[in-house]
Amino acid sequence: MARGMPEQRLAALRPLVKRLVEELTRELATRVRPTLTGLTTPLPTRRPGGPLDLPRTLRANLAHTRRRADGRVEVVPERPVFKTRTARRNDWRLILVVDVSASMEDSVVWAALTAAVLGGAPMLSTHFLTFSTQVADLTGLVADPLSLLLEVRIGGGTHIAAGLAHARSLVKVPDRTLVVVVSDFEEGAAVEGLLAQAEALVSAGVRLLGCAALDAGGAPRYSVPVARRLAAAGMPVAALSPLALARWVGEQVRGAPR
Repeated sequence: MARGMPEQRLAALRPLVKRLVEELTRELATRVRPTLTGLTTPLPTRRPGGPLDLPRTLRANLAHTRRRADGRVEVVPERPVFKTRTARRNDWRLILVVDVSASMEDSVVWAALTAAVLGGAPMLSTHFLTFSTQVADLTGLVADPLSLLLEVRIGGGTHIAAGLAHARSLVKVPDRTLVVVVSDFEEGAAVEGLLAQAEALVSAGVRLLGCAALDAGGAPRYSVPVARRLAAAGMPVAALSPLALARWVGEQVRGAPR
């Protein structure tokens, strides 16, 4: 209702809304961010370059020993194990592409709060795009979910292909990029254009996920035929809670080759 209220009334409500959004974000963070822990934890590897993992090296080479002249036994590190160097912050790019057409208000709130939580996670550079028939980049507001919610314009038609085209322009390292589309997938333009954008991102190595819109009761609501065609093109579509989305992000990052 932000854009339909007089500024004086909105100003009076802002402290209450701010407190509620902060509480919601804090509650989500306690559930979501633990699923992303370990993304910057050094992992064992056989590749030289990082520091030696001494305990793992000893365990891996217990069969390779020799007795020294003074009678002591030493382990010969024929198979040394190293630690990967801690990844740089913002090594991964997460692009949330959110449908803000007339039927999407409940899901926009979900997406804005989730973006604020994921935006504070290590290794993630989070971008927030909204689209109806036009695309808006609200990435600068991700750290402030209240401002982000108040800036989102709900209404208009649906052009998912345009949102994905803008997301493609933000891709720098495809195999370190996640694109998550929140929509009811009722594409207003030709579906072939949407499929072409999805296929281009998948072919480049970007990981894609579609999140179904939710109704007021939290039940998924989306076009099943379009979702099936997107899944065949490489974008699975599912109804996810913020926790489930965070788990998916964590699985993609942790499971990627280093």
